[in-house]
Amino acid sequence: MIKNGLGRSARFGLFAVALALGGTSLSACSSIGYSSFGQNKLEVAELKNIGDYTAERALSEGRAHFRNSDFGYSAALYKRAVELNPGNAEGYVGLSASYDRLGRFDLADRVYASLYKLSGGTAQYYNNLGYSFMLRGKLSEALANFRKAQAIDPENLVVANNIQILKDAAASRA
Repeated sequence: MIKNGLGRSARFGLFAVALALGGTSLSACSSIGYSSFGQNKLEVAELKNIGDYTAERALSEGRAHFRNSDFGYSAALYKRAVELNPGNAEGYVGLSASYDRLGRFDLADRVYASLYKLSGGTAQYYNNLGYSFMLRGKLSEALANFRKAQAIDPENLVVANNIQILKDAAASRA
């Protein structure tokens, strides 16, 4: 089954991205398009006890919810982590990926802009931004960002895998 124009190989690529980055730096996950929060892809969860979280606890639970495709909850937790520790890039990476998975590209773009100001144009930044464009169906922009990531880190297998996913998608459309 194909969702959002991405097939099984793309979903596997998302999973590989999460695994390759050790679960701490996410660019996406294995389920495309919907949050487990009410099955509404536009909702961020509201946690009643969010004020009780430390930055580290929010990051830890955000990672777990992201891995379980609970993108509404992961977005809320990563947002809290960013609020509590705005200098930690991992919070921005997780928040932008969560927003991408919720289909909230408007919010993801703002977080990517903040991440760029914080950490600059790293291979991870360009790979994640490329993946965001791929989820939107903007394959030219995705490839341009994957190529920037590859130029910075030519040995990065995650980037190479994402480029291959794009090539496979292009071949299947031809």
